[in-house]
Amino acid sequence: MRSPVYPITDDHIHIDPVNGRGVEAAKDFFRAGGTHIFLVSKPSWSLGVHPVCGADYARVFDETIRVAGMVAETGVVVFPVLGVHPAEIGRLTERMSLREAADLMMAGLDCAAQYVKEGTAVALKSGRPHYPVEEEVMALSNEVLAHALFLAADCSCALQIHAESGPCSDVVRMAREAGIPVERVVKHYATPDTPLHPSFIAKYEGIADLVRSGRPFTLESDYMDENSRPGAVIGPKSVPRYTKKLLEAGLITEDDCHRIHGETVQKVYGVDITLA
Repeated sequence: MRSPVYPITDDHIHIDPVNGRGVEAAKDFFRAGGTHIFLVSKPSWSLGVHPVCGADYARVFDETIRVAGMVAETGVVVFPVLGVHPAEIGRLTERMSLREAADLMMAGLDCAAQYVKEGTAVALKSGRPHYPVEEEVMALSNEVLAHALFLAADCSCALQIHAESGPCSDVVRMAREAGIPVERVVKHYATPDTPLHPSFIAKYEGIADLVRSGRPFTLESDYMDENSRPGAVIGPKSVPRYTKKLLEAGLITEDDCHRIHGETVQKVYGVDITLA
């Protein structure tokens, strides 16, 4: 295979060899022209983990690191992102109080932060429910998110957040209080009205306009790699294919590719994006 002339980075993807296609999905990404991925840990329940203390999340994180090693053998450069999915609060409150659930999620994030400090992972993941919940649930979810922001600041790493569609403007204040640059708070599945760093699904139609505006952004597939939901959210080939489609249509240039998939990624995550 010819060496790539520009990087193509998927900012948010899951690879699951137990419940999905696993390494075969990563090979699809690579064959389509993909070079780098941010491999995001899956919710605990999807891996059969039912935590009762923060250390129990290590089983989820260790599995993510194990899969990262498998994917790296395909030629894809892998950056693990670890954290606690915001929907965990609903699962946990089936067997404990709301306060206990929030405390457990924060302890899980403490566990994830240790992996970042050790250099095993590059970023954290948190957020709040993206669906209607009771006021108390949202308040405690924001407490968990605030804790994640403080941890990311302490680790000097980026934080990906999974939250409601829209700007999430209040997170700017939360980030400033935590001491983390807003540019390092990544709004997963973003809309252009967010003041946070946007990571757009690789079918968003406004990419060319964003490139012309000079706004930094990244692209993601949010591929879930679950056999029960094939192709959700979009497939593993999507980021490379969409990038090449824009390039072939003359809507972006190779310099834009380097900026989107290389320079911007490096600034947000503090990683090196190099080509073999």
